[in-house]
Amino acid sequence: MLAALTAFLLLQTVEPGFTPLFDGKSLKGWILVGGRGPGYVVENGILVCPAEGGGNLFTEKEYSNFILRFEFRMEPGANNGVGIRAPLQGDAAYQGMEIQILDDQHPKYKGWIKPEQHHGSIYDVIPARTGFLKPAGEWNEEEIMADGRHIRVTLNGVIILDVNLDIVREPAVLKRHPGLLRTSGHIGFLGHGTRVEFRNIRIKELP
Repeated sequence: MLAALTAFLLLQTVEPGFTPLFDGKSLKGWILVGGRGPGYVVENGILVCPAEGGGNLFTEKEYSNFILRFEFRMEPGANNGVGIRAPLQGDAAYQGMEIQILDDQHPKYKGWIKPEQHHGSIYDVIPARTGFLKPAGEWNEEEIMADGRHIRVTLNGVIILDVNLDIVREPAVLKRHPGLLRTSGHIGFLGHGTRVEFRNIRIKELP
């Protein structure tokens, strides 16, 4: 409890304009859709997607343009994602957009995942740069900026994706991913049956 309060106060001090999305003790402000097992749980001030849990945990509020910052830690081979501008129903990776969270260097993914499935990619659409994830079990810092058609992902201080969505012009891709045209929606963690932990989740809305 003390650690969570300290983190909250620190964020309020050093990051003007950012609002915490997770209070460190409850799922207040979040909606679980398609939950599995225990869904998401809070452990020692950390938001956890357990291996036996998961589903889509969305913000109650919708966001359009924003900077989202958070820290995450994965078990080996973990798979999750951050849905942005997503509706509550349907597959968030297609009806909205999914920024991939994946321990993509794990041996089980070697040789078969596509470039646009690596960590930080807009899932199934635009690949991110690789090689900047910390080893499984260590905390990573990530920032996702969505400003109109501009999407930028920064991992551990390195920009790994910086694109204008208008570069996607292939009719088949646009048909498969109608969410690329959405201008607002929910932010969510998209659990895939592996343990991933999140903390210091905060957001700054952009005009």
